[in-house]
Amino acid sequence: MSNEALDKVLANLIIPVVVIHDAATTLAVTDGLVVGGLPVAEVTFRTDAAPAAIESMASDGRIIVGAGTVISARQVDEAVGAGATFVVSPGLSREVVDRCRHHAIPVLPGVITPTEIMAGIDMGLDTFKFFPAGTFGGAAAIASLGGPFPHLRFVPTGGVKPRNLADFLSRPNIPAVGGTWLTPADAVAARDSHAIADLARAAAHSGRHIVKEQS
Repeated sequence: MSNEALDKVLANLIIPVVVIHDAATTLAVTDGLVVGGLPVAEVTFRTDAAPAAIESMASDGRIIVGAGTVISARQVDEAVGAGATFVVSPGLSREVVDRCRHHAIPVLPGVITPTEIMAGIDMGLDTFKFFPAGTFGGAAAIASLGGPFPHLRFVPTGGVKPRNLADFLSRPNIPAVGGTWLTPADAVAARDSHAIADLARAAAHSGRHIVKEQS
């Protein structure tokens, strides 16, 4: 699993977490994110439309697309077959990690506790999803993990909003965050690419400003 490939995803600072119920809405989501300056998407496997949405984004070619809420090796195969280039999982599963390694694509497994983190280190991982961040201490909790795990990176999702974006992106062990606010359900259903573009543009601007302030 290439860190270089993962770094390309994380370089966007904010990863839109997208729920697609109707694959026909995918083009509007892609257009909105690309125009807004966030050409990356984590399409969650919470709906049956996810594989078709991933295939649409992958074939479009303008966006880096990954699969989220992946909880089994079968779903990894399905996601990769559809064109996903990275995988995000809500928890730490050796089955999922091994299958991603088989396909040579990056995986962000979810962790919260030091025990889970150490199990992930044993699997050869150094970057994790921290989920659900809002429920389990947020940015302060991730900052505290930098003590015992100084060389690890965490990508929080769940509870990340524009109002607390700076709390997360200002931490040295948080290279990026994931968020659902960029593609709200009503905008996706209405195929409102302009609304999505506005949200993506504002988020991208905020992310760059926060990181610049820390440099």
